[in-house]
Amino acid sequence: MDHDSHHSATAHDHSARAGDHGHGGHDGGHDGQGARGASWSTAVKATLHCLTGCVIGEILGMVIGTALLWGNVPTMILAITLAFVFGYSFTLFAVVRAGLSLKAAVKVALAADTVSIAVMELVDNAIIALTPGAMDAHLSDGLFWSALLGGFVVAFVITTPVNKWMIGRGKGHAVVHAYH
Repeated sequence: MDHDSHHSATAHDHSARAGDHGHGGHDGGHDGQGARGASWSTAVKATLHCLTGCVIGEILGMVIGTALLWGNVPTMILAITLAFVFGYSFTLFAVVRAGLSLKAAVKVALAADTVSIAVMELVDNAIIALTPGAMDAHLSDGLFWSALLGGFVVAFVITTPVNKWMIGRGKGHAVVHAYH
C-alpha cells in the first residue's frame, strides 16, 4: 500500500475541511478532487481494502455453507458475517501493528469499515439474490461465480463514491490514516 499518497491526501483533506464552513453540498475544485473531498485514488484504495476482506469472507462462507449442505439463508448469513470479520481484521491488524491497544484498534476498525462493508455486502448480496438461478447454483457452476464476482464489481463501483464522501469528511477509512 502506498502510504505516502495516503498521508498527502489526508493532509489535503484536513486542510480543506478546516476551511469548510458548511456552505453548499457540492465539491469545488477542477482537478476531480473536491474542496472538501478526498481524492478518488484514496477512495479506490480504501474500497479495495474493504473489498479484499469481503471477497475472502464471502467466498469462504459460501464454500463452508455449501460443503456443509446448508440452505441459502444460513450460508449467506455465514458469508456476510465472515465478510465483516475479514474486512475488519485487515484494519485491526494494521492499527495494532502501528501500536494501538486491541480495544482502541477495534474501535478504529469499526469506525473505519462498517459503512463500507455494509454497503458492499448489501449490493453484492442483492445482485446474487436477484440474478435468476444464482442462489441455486453450485460452486462448480459458472453462474455462481459470475453472479458473485459481478456483484463485487458493482459493489465496488457503488461503494467507492461512498468511501470518497466519508473520507472527505474525516469519517470511514480516514480514521485509519492517523495510524499509518
